[in-house]
Amino acid sequence: MPGALSRRSALSFLGGAMAVAATGGGGWPAAAAERVSGPGAAPGPASGPASRVDTLIGRMTLEEKVSLLHGAKDPHSLGQAGYTPGVPRLGIPPLRLADGPAGVRVARRATALPAPVLLASAFDPALAREYGRAIGREGRALGQDVLLSPMVNLIRAPYAGRNFETFGEDPLLASELVAEEVRGIQGEGLIATVKHFALNNQEHERESIDVVVDERTMRETELPGFEAAVRAGAGAVMGAYNKVNGAFAGESEPLLTGVLREDWGFDGWVMTDWHAAHSTAAALGAGLDMEMPDGKYFGAALLRAVADGAVPEAEVDRAAGRVLTVMDRFGLLDGGAPPRPGRDPGAGARTALKVATAGGILLRNEHGTLPLTGPAARSIAVVGPAGSIPFVSGGGSAHVVPDHAASPLEAMRERAGKGARVEYALGEDVFGKKLPAAALSPATGLEERKVAAGKSWSHDGTLTVAEADEWTFVLHFSGPPAGRPKVLLDGEELFPFRPGLGEYFTGGFLSAAPDGLAVRRAAVALTAGKHRLKVTAKGGGEGLTFRLRRTTSATRAADVDKAVRAARAAHSVVLFAHEDATEGRDRTTIALPGHQNALITAVTTANPRTTVVLNTSSCTSMPWLDRTGAVLQMYYPGQEGAAATTALLFGDANPSGRLTQSFPVSDDRHPSQGPPALPRGERP
Repeated sequence: MPGALSRRSALSFLGGAMAVAATGGGGWPAAAAERVSGPGAAPGPASGPASRVDTLIGRMTLEEKVSLLHGAKDPHSLGQAGYTPGVPRLGIPPLRLADGPAGVRVARRATALPAPVLLASAFDPALAREYGRAIGREGRALGQDVLLSPMVNLIRAPYAGRNFETFGEDPLLASELVAEEVRGIQGEGLIATVKHFALNNQEHERESIDVVVDERTMRETELPGFEAAVRAGAGAVMGAYNKVNGAFAGESEPLLTGVLREDWGFDGWVMTDWHAAHSTAAALGAGLDMEMPDGKYFGAALLRAVADGAVPEAEVDRAAGRVLTVMDRFGLLDGGAPPRPGRDPGAGARTALKVATAGGILLRNEHGTLPLTGPAARSIAVVGPAGSIPFVSGGGSAHVVPDHAASPLEAMRERAGKGARVEYALGEDVFGKKLPAAALSPATGLEERKVAAGKSWSHDGTLTVAEADEWTFVLHFSGPPAGRPKVLLDGEELFPFRPGLGEYFTGGFLSAAPDGLAVRRAAVALTAGKHRLKVTAKGGGEGLTFRLRRTTSATRAADVDKAVRAARAAHSVVLFAHEDATEGRDRTTIALPGHQNALITAVTTANPRTTVVLNTSSCTSMPWLDRTGAVLQMYYPGQEGAAATTALLFGDANPSGRLTQSFPVSDDRHPSQGPPALPRGERP
């Protein structure tokens, strides 16, 4: 209509207004907030930090300067991702660096916020600043100095395993939101690190792939978000794993010096992603300042390079000066930073609920299926494992151990009230059922096996299969991944150790059983007859608990049958569908994993008044869409996801979120590259 603001105009207007607004809250002094996150991102207070930094550089030994440029082991670790020791004799404090795309990831409990993709769905820059403030305040309360967030890489491939950690496909929206999140984080005194610079748009072969891109494409798509973060005052930038036009991003002079510093005037420091350094002289000369999490290239190798004349000491001074300049901006060199606040779990929970509610997207609603009112609210069947187990977050560096998390089933029963009938059916078993005793010879207990510390246990026998079928074996185990039992079926390892860091990129919904044991899965086509099953387990230093389970065609059919009966007996159905993504692995299809499509088809046939709630990382194909009454996209909704989802289902809040990415109809209906090959035996 005449005079109406377009989405782009409205976002730009809001972003500009936010940029000049007072930071407010959190206890960070106004002058300090302005110098670290205000317009222009001034490099420091009026007292002249340049002279302070120059003086410190002049007083430091080469070894002390180099110690600022690489990670080290924290003698008092809080479980954070990285640490630098500082220089105590000169009053330079250590830095602790924590992951934080959706909350602060340390060994302690923290507020698990909704995934950034859900935040983006609200199209609300002010909410992005509040999101950042919640993380910034809690990060300082948990002893952290640097947040390894936000991530602003665009969603370019629907399969990318970290799509839930970023904002979407649109450069303008991403730019507006990342700028406000940076201002929120740094307004609380925590140094923000925008990542991954640049063009880290997939996990498959992320450490070797070469992204070839022309200047215009890069400037118009991927780079605007990073530029917006720099303009908002981000103190640090994290380089990407991948190559860009032939050079690793972490040693690309066109990116780190040409674009970042010369074009945008960035005066903070650039760090590697974890274990993403490849050289000493080339990387430092290109503009890289810090290697994480160790010093393979920027430790002893850098000292030798300076001694040999391969690296001028002036380049070491430059990098150390960049780190110190940012520390000074945040009051870390002169004691100007305010005392660390105490944690406020209640405030974090309120923000988490607000974001999860605002970002919910109603993709379909036919025949008044939603909201659930009247008879629809009094007789409900809840179906799916994510209905009874809280789906809080994705895996990898975005995984947060929440203060608490209720299940949607609990929340819906409470909201429906006394006299209402809210029944539950599993539908899709993701954690497996006991191996039948009759199938094992010799008979042994593989359901709850405990191995004492320092002891070993083994089983070498026969598994008898009545008919050819696909079995999904599910191993539950305590302790670190390296200590899990070894399971061989017909001489082949069912759960081999994942290469690189893939073994440790876990978290999310499917990687842990309800009792906390870690979980691994392997799908195997079995012929009828006898198969040799060998299991060996070691108790290690603390003992080991494990169980081996399975699902088969027969168990799946029984679970679907129970779900169908529950759907027929209820007025309405709320079916929770899931897809669990994690750093380090891309999806292999945009279809829901497992046999969920068949489950949804069966349930919607039995009861068309079915609402499908999608707890997925990114876009999802929906071949059953026309059979449903409603579809509600909730992505990974954080610790308050159950409350937010329930409010949207019952009409206590309006599902006003909007998609920030395309939803292709199927895997062959989008312009992106195809999915990576499915590793043998793996099933999401």
